Amino acid sequence: MYELLRSAAGLLVFLGVSTGVVAHDVSEPRLLEVRRIWDQAPHNAFTDLMRHDGLWYCVFREGSKHVSPDGSLRLITSEDGVTWDSLALISHPTDDLRDAKLSLTPDGGFLLNGAGMQADMPTRYHSMSWLSADQGRSWDDGRRIGEPGFWLWRTQWHHGTAYSMGYETYRDRSKRTLRLYRSSDGKVYEPWVRTVNVPNGVGEDRVLFLEDGTALCLLRHETGTKNGLLGTSGPPYQEWTWKELSLRIGGPNMMQLPDGRILAATRLYAPRTRTSLSWIDPEAGTMTECLELPSGGDTSYAGMVLHEGVVWISYYSSHEEKTCIYLAKVKP
Repeated sequence: MYELLRSAAGLLVFLGVSTGVVAHDVSEPRLLEVRRIWDQAPHNAFTDLMRHDGLWYCVFREGSKHVSPDGSLRLITSEDGVTWDSLALISHPTDDLRDAKLSLTPDGGFLLNGAGMQADMPTRYHSMSWLSADQGRSWDDGRRIGEPGFWLWRTQWHHGTAYSMGYETYRDRSKRTLRLYRSSDGKVYEPWVRTVNVPNGVGEDRVLFLEDGTALCLLRHETGTKNGLLGTSGPPYQEWTWKELSLRIGGPNMMQLPDGRILAATRLYAPRTRTSLSWIDPEAGTMTECLELPSGGDTSYAGMVLHEGVVWISYYSSHEEKTCIYLAKVKP
């Protein structure tokens, strides 16, 4: 009966007739398809997705388990999103490489950001970057970036400058603070805001620059209520205001659609762990779940690309035997 009422409401909305059914019900995102695109390692996780010159690129960590010394970054590529081939594998002699993110530098090169972990060291994490001049086929030796113990989560380019939030990786999460870094080349990142005015206990983030120059930051938070935070700032991005959301999140990503709506992909925790899409309303400071992707257990850390009116989403999940890499297509 509900589906019948919703269909009728959609027709009346199309005809310009007011109804008591909420209009956004008829425009919720629709899952077009989802497929497993990689499962060759015992543990495949933490993805990002990019499209460039007609090709798809997906990068992720593969290793023997969630945390293991053999963690490496695998880059795969595809013309159609169906058939994928390995393009590169980046490894390190001592570090568990984790959480790769892809971006294009202003001169058209590929930038890969990630982190190296040494579980038995006092400073367990250091952020790293690698550059490629041949569209991901070969990479330089990489370098440590930022400051020891700060995890620069994701590079976002804005008017030729790279920005990255970095959170302090104390084992005691209640001590973790946040910094904002800048870079002109993806090699050297300097603190732009040494202490972002946000409560301690922070984690992963996604900074999104809107057309009017406003920056939004969707931020994981692991103390207090553990609800995610949404930050807003204007140029030069040194002063931020924050609103607490109503959901606990992990591995945040988000994008602005051509009609202005903001769609996020995150891990959600209640009533069970899953990867889901949610609408973000910056003015109201709200986050509203709108579509659960096939997922469960160890999951999330999505890449998002809008292509020909469809949102392509890479993510990982353990709902089928082991952690594998998936690609979903969603009509927003």
